[in-house]
Amino acid sequence: MRKLVFLVILNFFSLVCFSFSPVKPVATVPFEMVGSYVVVQVRINNSTKLSLVLDTGVRSTIITELLPGDSIDLNYTNVRDLQGLGQGVKLNAYLSSSNTLQLSRKFKLTNKTVYVLQEDVFNLTRQTGTKINGLLGADFFQDYIVQIDYTKGRLRFYDKDAFEVPKGYGVMPMTIEKQKMYIHLSVLETDTARRSIKMLIDTGAELNAWFQTLTNSAINIPEKSIHGRIGQGLSGEVTGIFARVPQICIANFCVKDPIVAFPDSAAIAEIIHNTDRDGTIGSQLLARFNLIIDTFSEKFYFKPNSRFNDPFTYNIAGVEVAQAMAFIPQIEVVNVWKGSPAERAGLQVGDVINEINFTKVFGLTLPNVRAYFERPTKRPLQLTIQRNSEMLRLEIDMRAKI
Repeated sequence: MRKLVFLVILNFFSLVCFSFSPVKPVATVPFEMVGSYVVVQVRINNSTKLSLVLDTGVRSTIITELLPGDSIDLNYTNVRDLQGLGQGVKLNAYLSSSNTLQLSRKFKLTNKTVYVLQEDVFNLTRQTGTKINGLLGADFFQDYIVQIDYTKGRLRFYDKDAFEVPKGYGVMPMTIEKQKMYIHLSVLETDTARRSIKMLIDTGAELNAWFQTLTNSAINIPEKSIHGRIGQGLSGEVTGIFARVPQICIANFCVKDPIVAFPDSAAIAEIIHNTDRDGTIGSQLLARFNLIIDTFSEKFYFKPNSRFNDPFTYNIAGVEVAQAMAFIPQIEVVNVWKGSPAERAGLQVGDVINEINFTKVFGLTLPNVRAYFERPTKRPLQLTIQRNSEMLRLEIDMRAKI
């Protein structure tokens, strides 16, 4: 009798312990942080391993570039025009349906659409200094609830019928329109004026946020601002204004004085007309949280991580650099913003940077080099550059303007 009672108690205790244990993910997939990008290793069908940026701003996987040693086997059905931010560029891509994305030896996503660009307009490998073959689109989130753990560099996939929210996460409603995900944020424009705005979740936009300026609901552009290049969209280059707003809040979690962008109206007019959104929340702000995206219940979960209170920086110098060629550690100037300190210093597109503040750049990563151009200092930044066969020394004013 005592033995029977003991077994009943033991079994009850086991059931209680089991019921309160965290639900295990179906799969856990590592990723690498490249700047604020989430970069995942993927095999598409029987391809070699490809490095893809998780990009919720596009609907499907897009292959932008194949490098030496890469191979991919796709069945193309037709050619499609792709449209996004920017103006003046008509981008064509080959369409392939019913593909398998192999994320680990035992875990895969099936029936996925893949586009292959006829022309690479992003140059992500040169721009990041890391092998990047393309973008993983929003349909990545169709089959499972997905956690993006920026702290540990892990993607976790949960079955929708057995998911329990981990401790410490806030939650807010999310809407899905044409596979893309939207949430509402609140923005403090002045000390007293606060408004709620509809924002696209875009893990592939390497900025904090951008706001439209076309409608009556637009955020007012602050007086202290600078003009520069915001980025590259599917439909061309996007330029606009950078400024600080007093505060952006995801529910009750607020960041102070973030740097945000206001794209020139021509670059976003059609996008705003078709989606009625107020802007985009990008990877630099999203990476300050660990996230869970539930497309089944249309919920967005968030938890501040160790990056939450990091200072907000921007390109004070107004110069953009990239590797001269993929995998060649030579840093080349690829863009100089008009009216910027870099332009006033005489820096030109094509200049090769050899030294910054008398430190040789050979062997430095691109993020290390870019950090020099984002760090406000009272003393000018000292550059040694090579222009054709000539060596020059330049000084860039690095006093912050916004």
